[in-house]
Amino acid sequence: MGVIIGPRVIDAGTSLLSVPISPVPVAAGFPSPAQDYFDGRIDLNEHLIKDITSTYVVRVSGDSMEGAGISDGDELIVNRALEPRDGSVVVAVLDGELTIKRLRLTASGVVLQADNPRYPDIRVPGLSDLIIWGVATRCLHHV
Repeated sequence: MGVIIGPRVIDAGTSLLSVPISPVPVAAGFPSPAQDYFDGRIDLNEHLIKDITSTYVVRVSGDSMEGAGISDGDELIVNRALEPRDGSVVVAVLDGELTIKRLRLTASGVVLQADNPRYPDIRVPGLSDLIIWGVATRCLHHV
């Protein structure tokens, strides 16, 4: 269904993770004679998060967004300060229910669209209570 479980705050004073970074790209095709050591570290906050004060991590439950590369158990980095646009993957609260869907702004109204053909679009009726809680910026996908 694509709901979220327990958004958690990324504290401004806490680094997500600082990990070693390879000094050269690693080939995904044929192997190359690359250096076999790591030089320096990379702070994932700097690469994954633009606004630490408005950013949360949410865990995905369900498979309604698989077509967007978002799987059950993945974690999304969600920025609450971003302006949602047509086509944005959003965390939405529709009539008190949390869901992750693609936002579609059409001439006939707002649609919350799953990226899995097994799930129907959710056409938001005019009298519904819809809040776009945040915009997903990254998916931390398990491999």
